[in-house]
Amino acid sequence: MAEIALCKSLDAAHQRLERALDAAERPTGSARLLAVSKTKPASMLRDAWQHGQRAFGENYLQEALDKQRELSDLDDIEWHFIGPLQSNKTRAVAEHFDWMHTVEREKIARRLNEQRPAHLPPLNVCLQVNISREASKAGVAPEDALALAREIAALERLSLRGLMAIPAPCDDPERQREPFAALKALLFELQAALPDAPLDTLSMGMSDDLEAAVFEGATLVRLGSAIFGARD
Repeated sequence: MAEIALCKSLDAAHQRLERALDAAERPTGSARLLAVSKTKPASMLRDAWQHGQRAFGENYLQEALDKQRELSDLDDIEWHFIGPLQSNKTRAVAEHFDWMHTVEREKIARRLNEQRPAHLPPLNVCLQVNISREASKAGVAPEDALALAREIAALERLSLRGLMAIPAPCDDPERQREPFAALKALLFELQAALPDAPLDTLSMGMSDDLEAAVFEGATLVRLGSAIFGARD
């Protein structure tokens, strides 16, 4: 029964994304769902994988590594680290993840670059931007993003893919779009300044603001409870 419920939730999430893309007059497939499974067991990820989900986002490093070991028999899983990362834990992300969404300091980027194994492709990274300028939020200030992007673009074992943000909560759908529009404008600025970088990603939007994010160009939308249910 639990597997059936999860599959229904996953289907509903994909349908919601497709409706948002259609409303924004964007092509099907131009944004993907990132299934965020913090506090949920590996068995639920296995069920989601069997139902076609491939991209999974993890906030907690040790929990993620445990899940990766349990699911090592599954192929083509795409692991995204989306939580805060201390510099003494960069090696595990460099060695075991495909994407890192929360780079906000040059030190973290350089450690990831140095620790990325040579047999793996470059680690895809997004800069986390504090787009709402909240004192409680992590992320580089918008005006400092270009300088950091230049540093990361020069690192051979990293692939600078785009920007990530978690805007301040807002219930007004129109106002929800404002920080996402600002992040999109910042991505355009980086694309113009760094034409050789594969800057094609906006990691933005969650359960409460998916539609606003998609309208403003989100390419990766992070959904947790909408797929897996309330956190344990």
